[in-house]
Amino acid sequence: MVYSISLFPPIFIALYYQDGTLYDFVKVLVGVLLTGLIIWYPVRNHSRELKIRDGFLVVVMFWTILGLAGALPFFLAKEVPLSLTDAIFESFSGLTTTGATVITGLDELPHAILWYRQQLQWMGGMGIIVLAVAILPMLGIGGMQLYRAETPGPIKDSKIAPRISETAKALWYIYLGLTVACATSYWYAGMNWFDAITHSFSTVAIGGFSTHDASIGYFDNINIEMVAILFMFLSGINFALHFTAFRHLSGYAYFYDPEFKAYAGLLLGASIVAILYLYLQDVYPSWEEAIRYGLFQTVSLATTTGYANVDFSQWPGFLPVMLILMSFIGGSAGSTAGGMKVIRFILLFKQGLREITGLLHPNAIMPVKLSGKSIPEKIMTAVWGFFSVYVFTFAILLLIIMALGVDQVTAFSAIAAMMNNLGPGLGEVAANFQSMSDPVKWVLTFAMLLGRLEIFTLLVLFTAAFWRT
Repeated sequence: MVYSISLFPPIFIALYYQDGTLYDFVKVLVGVLLTGLIIWYPVRNHSRELKIRDGFLVVVMFWTILGLAGALPFFLAKEVPLSLTDAIFESFSGLTTTGATVITGLDELPHAILWYRQQLQWMGGMGIIVLAVAILPMLGIGGMQLYRAETPGPIKDSKIAPRISETAKALWYIYLGLTVACATSYWYAGMNWFDAITHSFSTVAIGGFSTHDASIGYFDNINIEMVAILFMFLSGINFALHFTAFRHLSGYAYFYDPEFKAYAGLLLGASIVAILYLYLQDVYPSWEEAIRYGLFQTVSLATTTGYANVDFSQWPGFLPVMLILMSFIGGSAGSTAGGMKVIRFILLFKQGLREITGLLHPNAIMPVKLSGKSIPEKIMTAVWGFFSVYVFTFAILLLIIMALGVDQVTAFSAIAAMMNNLGPGLGEVAANFQSMSDPVKWVLTFAMLLGRLEIFTLLVLFTAAFWRT
C-alpha cells in the first residue's frame, strides 16, 4: 500500500508531458493499493514482535514482491513493448540498483517511464542502506555484524528493534540530502531539470540507469562527468560514516576508518593503472582524454554504478577484465554499492597474512586486528563462509547460463554484473541484455537478487531448518 504512493510522481510526469502513459500508471496504482489493502485489512489489529527469522523473510519478500509489482508499468505500457520476463528483469534490475537493461531506444521513451525507471533505483538504494546498516548487522549476515557498534541507533540482537525506525530516519535524511545536492550539481553542470533529478536518483543509489542509450556519454560534458565521479565516490562510502561526520560536523571519522582508506586507495590505484594503460597503449592520444575516460570508467565500475562515457568493452588488453574484477570488491559495507564489500576483502587479506605467518610460528596466537581492535573469530568465520558461498554460487550460476547457450566471456561478465549489482558486462551484454534468452534472464534476475541480499539472506530460506517450528 505504501509502495503504491510512489506511483504518484510518474503520474504527475505523465500529466505534465502528456506522454500517453497516464492510465497505465493509474491502473497499476489502484491495483497495487487494493491488493495491499486486501492483504492488510484482515490482520490490521494483529501485533507481535518480529524475531530474527521474520527478519529474513521480510527482507526477501520486500525485494521479491516489490520487484514483481514494479514490473507492471513496464508490462502494461504500450509504448514499452516488453514481455513479462523482460518487464520483471527491468524491474528487479532497477530495485536492486543493478542497472542492467533490456530496453533500447531510451531517448524516445515516454518521460513517465524514464522517471519511473530511475525512481525504482532510488527507492531500492534507500532500502539497501537501511538493510546494510541497520538490518544485516543484526541478522549477522556474512560478518556484517562488525558494523553493529557503528550503526546510528540502538540495535538489539533478539528482535528487530522498534527503534530501528530512528536509524532509518537518520539514514533517510543523509540519502535525501545527497540526492538533492547531486541533482543541483547536475543541473548547474549543464543537465536540464528532468535529467538532473533522474540521474541523481541513479547516481546516489549507485544504480547506473540513464535516460539516454549513451548514458553519461550522451552529454559529452566534463563538468557533468566530474559531478558523477564525486557522487559515485560519496555514495560508495559507508553511510554510517556519513552519519557520524554529519553529527559531529567533522570529517575525521572518514580518515580514521580503515575501510574508507582502503576504498579510496583502491579507487586511486585502479584509476592510475587505467589512465597509464590507456595512454601508453595509444588508446587515447592525449593525457587529458586518458584521464577523463580512465578515471570515470574506473570509478563507475569499481563502485558498481555502471555509468558509461565511452564503450569500455572495446578497450584492448586486460583493462575491461580488470574493471569487471574491481566490481567484485565493490564499495564499502553500509553503502548503496554492490560487490562483496571492501571490509570483507580487508579481513580476508589480513586472514591470509595470518595464515602465512602461522606457518612460521605455529603455536603463536595472532588475532586479526582492525584499527587496533581484535576481530572476533566468529566474524572471521562468517566472512570466510560468505566468500566461499559467493564463489561456489557464482560458479554454479555461470555453468547454468553456459549450459543455456551463453559463451564464456559473456557468461562470466553477466554473472559478475548481476551478483555484484554492476549492470554492464562484456561480449553480448556490453550494451544491454536484450539478446539473452528468457531462461537466462530468469537466472540473471535470481543472481541480482542474490547479490543484493548478501547471498545468505536469500539462501537461508531454502534450508529445512528455517521452516522448522
